[in-house]
Amino acid sequence: MDELIPHRGNYKKLISYQKADAIYCLTYYFVGHYIRYNDRTKDQMLQAARSGKQNIIEGCAASVTSAKTEIRLVNVAKASLQELLEDYEDYLKTRHHRQWEEHSLEWNAMRRLGRTHNNAAFFMQIAQTRPPETIANMCIVLIKQADYLLYRQLKRLEKDFLEHGGFSEKMAKLRNNRRSGKK
Repeated sequence: MDELIPHRGNYKKLISYQKADAIYCLTYYFVGHYIRYNDRTKDQMLQAARSGKQNIIEGCAASVTSAKTEIRLVNVAKASLQELLEDYEDYLKTRHHRQWEEHSLEWNAMRRLGRTHNNAAFFMQIAQTRPPETIANMCIVLIKQADYLLYRQLKRLEKDFLEHGGFSEKMAKLRNNRRSGKK
């Protein structure tokens, strides 16, 4: 029998969440050490990083009864991380630091690390021994990876919705089955 309220998985197991958590931790460290305390960018970057992570959590929680809300919140997470990406790029530009080119040695090394590690503590150990421009570039690569994962997650949510419908459709189906005596 179909369940109306299914038990959902743990959001902490989502690679997109793990990446967003690492990005948040790195950003918290970065703005605390390299952005002036009275610079509005500090709060903006923290809020964008936090929104990227928290909207994944909220989307997962809402998924039980609303595919529309889940999709919307995962997209908000994606948009928040894009805002953060721009802040890191601006940081590098305005301070005349080099942004790693795609497929450069540094870019490729960080992509490999990002593919094999999702633990925030792993990236924090690296960040604590690197200059701010390296941390900013690390975050840029991780944000691009998270963006790709969130895009794939959105496509999966779209597919699931098209194949299985939403909460209202499940409610109607279960009610009709009960009325007709089906279990």
